[in-house]
Amino acid sequence: MSEADDGDSGFGSIALEYLPALYGYAMTLTRRPAAAEDLVQETCLRAVRSYDRLTPESNIKSWLFTIMRNIWLNEIRHSHSGPRFVELDAEDSRATDFPDSGNNSPHIIFMRKITRDEVRSAIESLPVQYREVVVLRDLEGFSYQQIATILGCPAGTVMSRLGRAREKTTSIT
Repeated sequence: MSEADDGDSGFGSIALEYLPALYGYAMTLTRRPAAAEDLVQETCLRAVRSYDRLTPESNIKSWLFTIMRNIWLNEIRHSHSGPRFVELDAEDSRATDFPDSGNNSPHIIFMRKITRDEVRSAIESLPVQYREVVVLRDLEGFSYQQIATILGCPAGTVMSRLGRAREKTTSIT
């Protein structure tokens, strides 16, 4: 984390790298684009304020996701209404897009869209505790220990939630 000496400008270049992942996770939590954008903005604001306190061995991505989740949980506690469940826009596929294989035939494009829609539908159908773990592990690539730190639970709980989530999505599809 040599960028720590660069101050806010160093953090800005680091944060840009994680914005798409943060937005995808925010959509998983809020399920509303405007709320997700607000959550990403608040996360970055709080991270900028605390960036100088990070140690050189800190995992910045994990740190940002932890900040985001804590902000979201605090918002839920303060509102007493819990998360609102609404459909994702069909156009917004950032969280589950698959890499372009270079083949743009209509059949391949159609199959990619069907697969993406099935994955999105399966993830959306999960309860939030399972949905979070699936997104953090399978889409964001965090380790079990990193997820445990982000969620504030033991790594064993992360593994069991992931197993249950995968069982539920298998029975859905």
